[in-house]
Amino acid sequence: MKLQARPERSFTLPTLDGIPLIVPILLTAGVLAAGLFDAIPENMIGGLAVIVGLGMLLGPLGNRLPVISKIGGGALVCLMVPSILVYFGAFNSNTLAAVTVLMKQANFLYFIICTLVVGSILGMSRKVMIGGLIRIFPPLVLGTFVAVSVGIGVAMAFGYGFHRALFYIVVPIIGGGIGEGVIPLSSAYASALGGQPESYVAELIPAAIVGNIAAVITAGLLRRLGDRRPQLDGGGQLVKVPASETAAVAPVPHPDLTARTRNHALGVLIICGLFVLATLLERFVELPAPVLVIIMSVLCKLFGVFPTVVEDSVRGVYTVIARHFIYPTMIGLGMLYLPLKNIIGVLSVGYVAACVAVVLSMAATGFWVGRAIGMYPVDASLVTVCHSGLGGTGDVAILSASNRMNLMPFAQISTRIGGVTTVISAAALIRVLEA
Repeated sequence: MKLQARPERSFTLPTLDGIPLIVPILLTAGVLAAGLFDAIPENMIGGLAVIVGLGMLLGPLGNRLPVISKIGGGALVCLMVPSILVYFGAFNSNTLAAVTVLMKQANFLYFIICTLVVGSILGMSRKVMIGGLIRIFPPLVLGTFVAVSVGIGVAMAFGYGFHRALFYIVVPIIGGGIGEGVIPLSSAYASALGGQPESYVAELIPAAIVGNIAAVITAGLLRRLGDRRPQLDGGGQLVKVPASETAAVAPVPHPDLTARTRNHALGVLIICGLFVLATLLERFVELPAPVLVIIMSVLCKLFGVFPTVVEDSVRGVYTVIARHFIYPTMIGLGMLYLPLKNIIGVLSVGYVAACVAVVLSMAATGFWVGRAIGMYPVDASLVTVCHSGLGGTGDVAILSASNRMNLMPFAQISTRIGGVTTVISAAALIRVLEA
């Protein structure tokens, strides 16, 4: 009797996008262990080691979790988990210092935003770009008006006064973030009401944070709606145009262009060079550098300043950043820009309900107005919702949750122009009411 040989059992390691999962796990564990011995370099290298490792692990995890995957997925997990860990003291000072140097001193966030703005604009067709820029304002203006009205109404229904509801709940949410919104608002409030700006910052930040979290979840739900009803979803394209005329962000490559012709160093030079020129121009015009970058990129695309091969090099950098560095960036944002300790003390059903009402009314108005004027409703709603996020930080989180990073130029317009208008209006109004 012949004995049959047993089939050999092969063991394959779990993979992450084709990479053995054990590799990022071991390296990330090693980096965090180094932090316990204060051995993480407090520079760009140390900061990247922390956020990239955690982003590679938490992002895909969030996209696979039940329920969470449907309301923001990896973006929500990468934003909230580090914030919670910081709140409970899981990261020591060395780890936080390394990330702080990268995100704040080296301003890695602005590099990410600038790459997404310049890369997506230079990758668009002129028709899509012009159509989107023209039509973005009706849903933004009407969405802001409705959000303010509904937010005040809901807050007052839960017992908040008009003054408190408007200036301490609604305005911080749509003010354009912390640096561009809360900080100047605190100075304006202190000037009108007396006291120190720092005391007002503590009162304004919670609403901005709760609103941003609500906006990220709303973005995840909008993405889910777009998946179920494709006719409402432009996949990152705002204006409805025939598919034969253009593509949203990645038009058909020129036949002479291949991945080999892309010069990523040139792409980085274009992106960083435009931001440096915008910073110089900022001294002569009353506009912030991020807004000037948008304007300069639009003009470059409109007048064909860069040859196709140069635009493709910029698009190559955009592709790398959008595909691999968004979740790590979200880790840095969660660790440094989402302080849970500031919102724990003010949380209540009425407070959260008012914040959520602002975001949902903004999203709903953007959806219906966008649909009425020939935009893709899901994408129009997402851009409008960015007005209720934490500035550039919120734009990255919202568009990451909806997988629409190519909407960044329009999101920045919504955030920057909407935020500046809100801050100026609130500063003037509080003076009038307190006169």
